[in-house]
Amino acid sequence: MDDGDVRIKAPMSDVTGKVAIVTGGDSGIGLGIARAFIHAGMNVAITYRSEKHAEDAMKVMGGAGDRVHAIALDVMDRAAFAAAAEEAKRVFGRVHVLVNNAGVWPKIALSNASYDDWDWCFGVNVTGVFNGIHAILPHIKSHGEGGHIVSTASIGGLVAHPLWGVYSASKFAVIGMMEALRSELVNCNIGVSVFCPGDVKSNIGQCDRNRPSALGERGEPDTAQMESINTFADAVRKAIFETRGVRFMMDPLEAGERVLGGIRNNDLHILSHPEYEQAIRDRNDALLAAVPRGAEVHPARVAIASIARNPIYLEQIAHRHNQGTRVV
Repeated sequence: MDDGDVRIKAPMSDVTGKVAIVTGGDSGIGLGIARAFIHAGMNVAITYRSEKHAEDAMKVMGGAGDRVHAIALDVMDRAAFAAAAEEAKRVFGRVHVLVNNAGVWPKIALSNASYDDWDWCFGVNVTGVFNGIHAILPHIKSHGEGGHIVSTASIGGLVAHPLWGVYSASKFAVIGMMEALRSELVNCNIGVSVFCPGDVKSNIGQCDRNRPSALGERGEPDTAQMESINTFADAVRKAIFETRGVRFMMDPLEAGERVLGGIRNNDLHILSHPEYEQAIRDRNDALLAAVPRGAEVHPARVAIASIARNPIYLEQIAHRHNQGTRVV
């Protein structure tokens, strides 16, 4: 592929006046994304679970006037998601951008998790994303003006960690979903991105407040997990001490601006923190190291394996190369 010939179309390079739905837009990263959109001249429907958070968010964005609208939504409720899509369309006329941002974090290792931990985490983080795509994509397609879908995954979806195995599994799934969707919509004038943030100030640590009572059985960490938790906490405290208490969590608005930049450029992967580069390289290198060497290569399998090469990856490499070093 000639890097000089690659120019990925960005349907939402100009977002002024466009309409976005941001799930979980009442606090944390979701609110940061909504604020970045408002600052860019967009109309935004935020969804919420907490009335208090919704009220606070509307106050923060009060200067936007009628360009922001709040909708109560549990992303696991498919009928409610469809109704939310209709409400956003009724308020703003149409929908161009969907941000599947709502997520939960059961702080439990995979080996200690309960069925309810798994069902709740995947119900929100994975099925909720699918519900959003299913409910909103037809609206984006219907007006023919182009659009964009972005889902929030996590660095934890690129690199697994023993402290949050259920969460990591759900975020790995989100990345796979969005890469597949990118391939499916490549000729539809609809961009697709996945946002993989690192340490951003948010309320995900308090997500249990919205956990359904029907999924209330929680797994218990064993001794080994508690040791890992304590080791991790000690490392965080040490980092805070060594930086003299300087806040290391990214501001949600900065994270939102990175998402906005990724949408404008139609970047497949939107990452927030350069500090995780080596962790990502370690995993990718481990995968490449596992490729069998010295084994017989069968010509028929070569032909079949070539089908697995997805051009979206090569396009993104060339796309990034053309952009050079860019900080949004």
